[in-house]
Amino acid sequence: MNSIFNADLLWMDDIKLVAGKNYILKLGTQSVPATVMNIKYKIDVNTGKEVYADMIYKNEIALCEIVTGSRLVFDTFDNNNALGSLILIDRITHATSACGVIRESVSRGTDLTWHTMDITKQFRESQMGQKARTIWFTGLSGAGKSTIANELEKRLTANGRHTMLLDGDNIRLGLNKNLGFKEADRIENIRRIAEVAKLMNDAGLIVLTSFISPFVRDRRQAREIIGGDFIEVYVSTPLEDCERRDPKGLYAAARRGELAHFTGISSPYEKPENPEITVDTSKNSMEECVDIILKKLEGLAEERKN
Repeated sequence: MNSIFNADLLWMDDIKLVAGKNYILKLGTQSVPATVMNIKYKIDVNTGKEVYADMIYKNEIALCEIVTGSRLVFDTFDNNNALGSLILIDRITHATSACGVIRESVSRGTDLTWHTMDITKQFRESQMGQKARTIWFTGLSGAGKSTIANELEKRLTANGRHTMLLDGDNIRLGLNKNLGFKEADRIENIRRIAEVAKLMNDAGLIVLTSFISPFVRDRRQAREIIGGDFIEVYVSTPLEDCERRDPKGLYAAARRGELAHFTGISSPYEKPENPEITVDTSKNSMEECVDIILKKLEGLAEERKN
C-alpha cells in the first residue's frame, strides 16, 4: 500500500525538480521509492508568500505532494521529529536532492487494495501459448521506431503471437491528450504508458511501445513498473540522419523556433544505459533491424528460462 503526504522540501540538487520525478526516500531506517506527484507552491524568500511553481531550483523551498511506492511508517514533523523528517536521493547519481519535513497525511486512496483474481496472468499466457513482455522502443523522432515496431508486430502476429502496439501519436490523441511536451508532461506520459503496458502484460499480451521517451530516469521508472517483462530496444539512428529524413517537418520547425521542447534540438535525449537490444536504421534496413530484434528476443527468452 502506498503512503501519500504533503511535505515542505528544501531543494538541494543542481538539477531542478519537476512533478513526476522518482527518488529514493529515506526516513529513519526506512528507504522506499517515492514520486513527487505535485508541486503545490513554493515560498518567495523575499516576501514569504506562497507562489505558483511548476519546477523548483536549488535552494528553493516548496510544498509538494509525495507518494511512496510502498507502505511507509511516518508522522507529521510537529508530532514526531524523527518520523517526520526525510531526505530524497537521486536514483541515478545517488546524491541527496532534498531534505524536508512532513506537514500532513493525504488520505486519498488509502482504502484501496490490489485484488488478485482467479484468472491469472500465467493462465492467460498459457492460453495464448506465449510469454507476455513489453518491447519498449526508444530513440529520436524519425529514427524509425514506429516503422520497425509495426513490422515487428506483423511478424509476431504471423507467427501466432497475440500483440498490441502502443504508438506515441496515437496515445497522445486519446489517453494522454491532456498532456503537453514540458518535462513534467513527458514524465507523466511515460508513467501512464508503462502502467497501461503492465495491465496488457497481465492480460498475457506482447506489448510493443514506440515513444521517444528521452529521459533515462523515466525509462528506468517504466522498467520498474513493468518489471521483468520489460525489454528496451534503442533505435540509435544518429540525429543528422533523423533530421535529414524529417518525415513530419518537425526538425525544420524546431530549428525555426516554432516548436519548443523538441527532443534533439531544444530538449535533450539521454541515451539508454544498458538496452537489451540496439539497432540503427542508418546502417541496416527495416527488415534487417527486425531480424536482429527477433534473434535477440529468442536469445533473451532462452537466458530468462535458465
